[in-house]
Amino acid sequence: MDYQLRQATPDDAEAVVHLHTLAHEQAYAHLMSADFFRSRRASIPERVERRRPYLAVDEPRIIALDADNRLVGLADAGPPRDDDGPEDLELYSIFTLDHTHGTGLGAALLEAAIGGSAAYLWVLAENPRAFAFYAKHGFRPDGKTGLLPPEWEKVPELRMTRPAVGR
Repeated sequence: MDYQLRQATPDDAEAVVHLHTLAHEQAYAHLMSADFFRSRRASIPERVERRRPYLAVDEPRIIALDADNRLVGLADAGPPRDDDGPEDLELYSIFTLDHTHGTGLGAALLEAAIGGSAAYLWVLAENPRAFAFYAKHGFRPDGKTGLLPPEWEKVPELRMTRPAVGR
């Protein structure tokens, strides 16, 4: 299946939040409570409004559209959010809907968001599919671990880094 990748705009905020919500449900159902997902769904309107300014930047906010112009994936990156960020670029997230797994969409989003740059990211510790994807693309755990905040149920996460890769 072919996908169109493009920079998101504030007009995409509602679709992005809905995709993010569905992707979380698909990827994290084994990690998060039903209450967490109910809360995320209930907060969609306010999250849409918070997302608009986030999408009004030049930093990578990449979305993927399928042949029917439906949003099926996203990736975003930017300056490190950690005081001790090991690289000057952080991959904030990549999400694709389940039905796109194995199509190469994740790799295309990764390339669009960070290219061959050195980067780091945080991944949920109990997300073996994501861990394997990032490892395949050169990311390795750097020993730093953490917990998501209480509103994210303090799920454990670990940091992965990747040096710049040749083209």
